[in-house]
Amino acid sequence: MKKALLSAAVLSATFSTFAQAEEVNVYSFRQEFLLKPLLEAFTEETGIKVNVVFSKSGLLERLEHEGQNTPADLLLTADIGPLYDATERDLVAPIKSDIIEQNIPEHFRATDGRWVGLTSRARLIYASKDRVEPGEITTYEELADPKWKGRICTRSGKHTYNLSLIGSMIAHHGEAETEQWLEGVKANLAQKPQGNDRSQVKAIMEGVCDLALGNSYYYGKMATNEDEPEQKEWAASANLVFPNQDDRGTHMNISGAALTKYAPHPEAAVKLVEFLTQEKAQKLYAEANFEFPVRPNTPWSELLEEKMSGFKGDEINLGEIGANRAAAAKLVDKVGFDN
Repeated sequence: MKKALLSAAVLSATFSTFAQAEEVNVYSFRQEFLLKPLLEAFTEETGIKVNVVFSKSGLLERLEHEGQNTPADLLLTADIGPLYDATERDLVAPIKSDIIEQNIPEHFRATDGRWVGLTSRARLIYASKDRVEPGEITTYEELADPKWKGRICTRSGKHTYNLSLIGSMIAHHGEAETEQWLEGVKANLAQKPQGNDRSQVKAIMEGVCDLALGNSYYYGKMATNEDEPEQKEWAASANLVFPNQDDRGTHMNISGAALTKYAPHPEAAVKLVEFLTQEKAQKLYAEANFEFPVRPNTPWSELLEEKMSGFKGDEINLGEIGANRAAAAKLVDKVGFDN
């Protein structure tokens, strides 16, 4: 507690040094390289300075400790999980903006306005080009088919990306059926859940497994990786399967933004979110991480247009999925998925 309060005091002092006519202070789970060009463009266009604290964890706890004295105006996240948690902890306030409502589809916005999606990504099935025929698997449900016994790789079931996928299964099928499905997937695992999404695709290339779960943007990161060119081989070893195209569509997740409950500069914060939903910013933001713009009809990056265009995404509101994440975590423990 003392460390958290000291940290909050240091942050407040840091932000106060930037005091000027108009500014906005951001707590961001998203990496600096993704945001810097956009925030610089926003400042150039509006004259509003943006001060950012980047952290991989602890930002919600920080907001709780700071309370009404927080210097933060805006929270940026890389997943629906922290957005939903911030809402449940009463740390964020509704964003009221006709511009945002016009730019962002309803399923990528909170029904009460307390979070807004900024980019999206699909939870794919990566399938071995050598050992899985095209069309041999087309749904998430089929991952539980015994024909895949010993042939599936994934990271931990408790990882936020998988919790959201399991949460979507609960939304569509209920807890009892999802538990059965999860038991089936566990029975088909080639190894104990481990590593990150990229390492699952590597495992496909190495013959450890034939199928893997992974976010869509990792394909772009691997296929264009000049620093670690071996990752290009990982990407080239797998076909991309967008599940459930004949029914609800592929599970989608988002990066997003929320206005803090006690934002010192709420108007400037809303202006920044509005800016991030404009077509130019959407295109730049999505391209930086090989994600999809959430604003309709915004051009995709050339690589994504070539490899992923035309798929149908699940349009269930992500707030419903967020509400199922706790139940999803309990199911992961109940079936011993990670054991």
